[in-house]
Amino acid sequence: MCSVEGLSVKAEILDESAMARAVTRISFEIIERNKGTDGLCLIGLFSRGARLAQRIAAKIGELENKEIPIGLLDITPFRDDERRANDAGFTRIDFDITGKRVVIVDDVIFTGRTARAAIDGLLSRGRPTVIQLAALIDRGHRELPIRADYIGKNLPTSREEIVKVMVKELDGVDKAVIYGSPDRTKDIAEKRREE
Repeated sequence: MCSVEGLSVKAEILDESAMARAVTRISFEIIERNKGTDGLCLIGLFSRGARLAQRIAAKIGELENKEIPIGLLDITPFRDDERRANDAGFTRIDFDITGKRVVIVDDVIFTGRTARAAIDGLLSRGRPTVIQLAALIDRGHRELPIRADYIGKNLPTSREEIVKVMVKELDGVDKAVIYGSPDRTKDIAEKRREE
């Protein structure tokens, strides 16, 4: 059994085909909500969100026969917990976002703080017409009033659990798993047996 920081795998949430279906569904929803692709661009959050943004852009391009501008945003300089001034990090946005319909793409939305930092990062580069958010997994527990416009999978979790999205480009496999404390997982399993 795999582990992350002393936690054990509780469940595989998405496998390769489920991830592909979620990307396809999000792509269709983006096209429908934006009434096509005019003025549309995608900004993937470093690093797994960027890989998902590339996949969504490719799917939209395939469906609409049009290339969608895509950028990569490193939110590190805009975080409220580890701010680093004047550090562009891995950001690569080679087009003007002013007047565009921007879709931020992330792998997991949790507290909303990453999305807030991404919005700050985008607004430091221009003034889009609209900013939307796409997340492969929405696990709840918001600390800020932010919601995703496009969601691959809603996943109720406890705050102690960790959701990890893996992509072939970085991890050699496409899947999403949930990790939990081995003791807590065991306690839950025993409690269910008793009921």
